[in-house]
Amino acid sequence: MFVDTHSHLFSEKFNDDRPGAILRAKENGIDKILLPNIDLETINAMHYLEDSDPSFFRSMMGIHPCYVNSNYETELEITKQWFLKRDYCAVGEIGIDLYWEKTLQAQQENAFRIQLKLAKDLKLPVVIHARDSFPEIFKIVEEENDENLTGVFHCFIGGKEEAEKIMSFGGFKMGLGGVLTFKKSGLDKIVADIPVEEFVLETDSPYMAPTPNRGKRNESSFLLHIAEKLAEIKKLSLKTVGEITTQNANQLFNL
Repeated sequence: MFVDTHSHLFSEKFNDDRPGAILRAKENGIDKILLPNIDLETINAMHYLEDSDPSFFRSMMGIHPCYVNSNYETELEITKQWFLKRDYCAVGEIGIDLYWEKTLQAQQENAFRIQLKLAKDLKLPVVIHARDSFPEIFKIVEEENDENLTGVFHCFIGGKEEAEKIMSFGGFKMGLGGVLTFKKSGLDKIVADIPVEEFVLETDSPYMAPTPNRGKRNESSFLLHIAEKLAEIKKLSLKTVGEITTQNANQLFNL
C-alpha cells in the first residue's frame, strides 16, 4: 500500500472524471491521499473532497507561494482561523517560488516564515514548495529550526548538496515525484546514495506526470510508476518500498 503525500485532486482538471481517478488510485494500491491547499479559492473544493471520504483523504491548510499577493497577511489570517475549525495533517503548501514570481519575493519570504511559525505552534509538519529558491528557503528554515519544525521538501529535484542540507535539519523528508522517472533529470543518481527512509512519495497531480505518462494529466494512480522507479534504483522490492515510504508518511503526518 502507498500514500500519495501530495495531490491536488480537488483541481478543476478532475471535474470530468474525479470518481474514476479515485477508483484507479485505490485499485493501484493507494491507501491515502494528502491534499495541499493552494489559496482561499481552493479551500471549499478541498474540504468537500476530504469530507466525501475522510478515511482516504487528509487535507492541509496554507497559501502556496505563487498565490502570495499584496493582501497576503489578511489571507493568512483567514487560513489561521481554519485551524480552529478543522483538523489538518500539515501546514501546506507553503514556500518560495522564484521561477514564476520574483517581484514579490519579500512577501513570499515573510509569508513562508509566518506559516513556519504557525506550524511550530500547532506542532504540525510543513510541506515546502522550493523552486529556484533553495538558498532563500534554507536560510529561513535554519533561522526557524527547532524540535517542533518538521516536514517535507515537496517535489525534491535538488542535488547532493541540497539533500545533505535537508537531512541536516532533522525531522524533514524529501518528496519524490514524477521527475524521478525522467531519463535526463539525473535525480536517480542523487537518490541512489540516500537511504529510502529519507523519502516520501507524491504525484503533485495533476502536474508532473511520471514516465510513461509524461505530458499527460497526472493522477494518484501514477504513483505506482514512481515507486517502481525507486525500487529499481534502490534494488528493493516494490513491497518494501511501499512499506518504508508509507511508514515515513504515517510518522511525519501522524496519519
